[in-house]
Amino acid sequence: MDPKKPPICLTIAGLDPSGGAGIVADIRTFSAFGCFPTAVISSLTFQNTTGVFGAVHQTADSIRGQLEPVLKDYKIDALKTGMLPTADAIDETAAAISEFELSNLVVDPVVRSTSGADLIDDAALRILVEKLFPRSILVTPNLPEAERIARMKIATEPDIEAAARLMQAMGAANVLIKGGHLYHSEKTSGRKARDFLFIGSGLTILEADFIETTAIHGTGCTLSAAITANLALGNGLIEAVEISKGFVTEAIRRAPNIGHGASPINIGSY
Repeated sequence: MDPKKPPICLTIAGLDPSGGAGIVADIRTFSAFGCFPTAVISSLTFQNTTGVFGAVHQTADSIRGQLEPVLKDYKIDALKTGMLPTADAIDETAAAISEFELSNLVVDPVVRSTSGADLIDDAALRILVEKLFPRSILVTPNLPEAERIARMKIATEPDIEAAARLMQAMGAANVLIKGGHLYHSEKTSGRKARDFLFIGSGLTILEADFIETTAIHGTGCTLSAAITANLALGNGLIEAVEISKGFVTEAIRRAPNIGHGASPINIGSY
């Protein structure tokens, strides 16, 4: 790879003005891995570490207007989607991905904020599954997102596998279900944060130290952005996920503990 021409990553997601999640976290993560970041804003949210207080969603024309000049000018090596709050936004995103033959798509199905605010309705979620899952190389739900997509309660590791297989049946070739919420409810020592990577019919379980903390704002965005960056760098899917999980674990460990709610994590160079 020519060092003067870094891989180019694209994020299509919401703007978190407090800097912990969404577009800002994605850009910082792409840059941490030496990738050149590009971004399309799907929604202007009103939030901080304590909650989401509202949003102004971008129209399909606005998303197309942002996307088209970038895609006509740059070769995108990998991309991710985050908050896509409306059916029109999802349709326009899917159309552009198809039209410009974009690959290495990571879909982070953002359906609820860390503070518990719903960010997409059921009708739009169905379209996201229909239009973006089949185009993706990886879908990265956390447990609440997996429960909503698979329409089932997840309380055990067999439940996680059942939900992942349902998502694969919906068109997702590969699924990473983040297990942090399951282990957060356990009160035993020596816990591990376990994530479950389903590639085709296989399963790889990734473990890291479970860090007891409220500094979790933006972890999902950062993980999917890190995977996107590593795919752009040419890493295979398992390696990309392994590196990214380590990156997020250290970012949680080094969190600055700012704000009055769930602190952002510390996205630094890797």
